[in-house]
Parts: sequence; C-alpha cells; structure tokens
Amino acid sequence: MRVLGLAAVFSAGMIGLAGAALAEVPTEVSRINGAKVTFYVHPFLEETELSTLRLVATQEQALKLFVPSDKGFAAIALSPEDGFIRGGMPSPSASAVAEMPDAASAAAKALELCNAARKGASDCVIVMEISPPN
Repeated sequence: MRVLGLAAVFSAGMIGLAGAALAEVPTEVSRINGAKVTFYVHPFLEETELSTLRLVATQEQALKLFVPSDKGFAAIALSPEDGFIRGGMPSPSASAVAEMPDAASAAAKALELCNAARKGASDCVIVMEISPPN
C-alpha cells in the first residue's frame, strides 16, 4: 500500500458517501495507458479544484504525482468543507492511496485517512478512483 500526502505532492511540484450515494454524483471517465480513471464531480468542488482534478484524471504526469505506479487500485478522498485546494493551498485532509488490492480497499483507506484529518463536519467522499490496466 502506498499512502501519499497531497500537501507534499503539491509542494514538490504541483501547484463517505456509500456506493449508492456515490452513484448519484456525475462522473467523468478517462483512460490513461489502460488505467481507468473515474472522477466524481461533486457539487462542492470549486472551479480551481475542478480544473486541477480534471488535469489529474486526464494527464499521465499529473496522475503519477498521486499514483506513481500502475500496480493495484488507487483512490483520492476529500472533505466537502475542506475541499482540495482552498486559499491557494492543498487541503491537509485530502488523501490519496495507491497500490491497493481492490477498489473497495483503496476507497476505504483514502476515506479513513481523510476523515482522520478533516476539519469539516461532513464525512469525506471519494473524488477519484483509478483501476489498473487490465
């Protein structure tokens, strides 16, 4: 398992909903080198966050900042109140995990880390799921 601090990733180079509820959130699906990337477009995301996450979901180099290998499943979780980037800085509660054995494990670990660090009252949600190439 690989756990990545998003604040460290940003400073280094780049400026729970249940399954049923998550299904109600609009998605954008892309493929990068065979990996399937699902971006959940939550209504709390601000324009800067949407732009940045769309870049992560569609550009190999941006995705590699959060998912450095194509082994296993990955997920990114955010707190609705804390967001992804607020005041020009990455939110400390934003959590990414990679190299997990399945999608459920990746989501659960990302949510666990995010909820432990969040300042907002609402539980964290998954904003991105990455499945490895088949």
